[in-house]
Amino acid sequence: MAKEYSRTQRIGDQMQRELAQLIRREVKDPRVGLVTITAVDVSRDVGHAKIYITVMGQDGAQDIAQTLKVLNAAAGFLRMQLGREMKLRSVPQLHFHYDESVSRGAHLSALIERAVAEDSQHEPAAKQDGSED
Repeated sequence: MAKEYSRTQRIGDQMQRELAQLIRREVKDPRVGLVTITAVDVSRDVGHAKIYITVMGQDGAQDIAQTLKVLNAAAGFLRMQLGREMKLRSVPQLHFHYDESVSRGAHLSALIERAVAEDSQHEPAAKQDGSED
């Protein structure tokens, strides 16, 4: 049995695909780096859409804020282009947000790897202490 998706999920998925291409093709601002759209959350009334992005190669908060500023300024243009690409009666207002889950996941992975490395350093000393008894 096929999993059912709501209309807003289908619209969000299509918007994600179309926006990824539009940003790459149409946004010529050099302040916008390699943007990846991680998710699109469309409201139930299809009036607003939150677009979550990550930016490759820009780790600084200032660079990310600059990219968000440029994308939010270009939201009207992108919305107009989406209206041409998608067959919707009304295209939602676009609101760009930074997706911190990727950087948070990388940070947690680094913490786990560091903890495992410290445990492996302490483990041989514990075995030596236990074998002398």
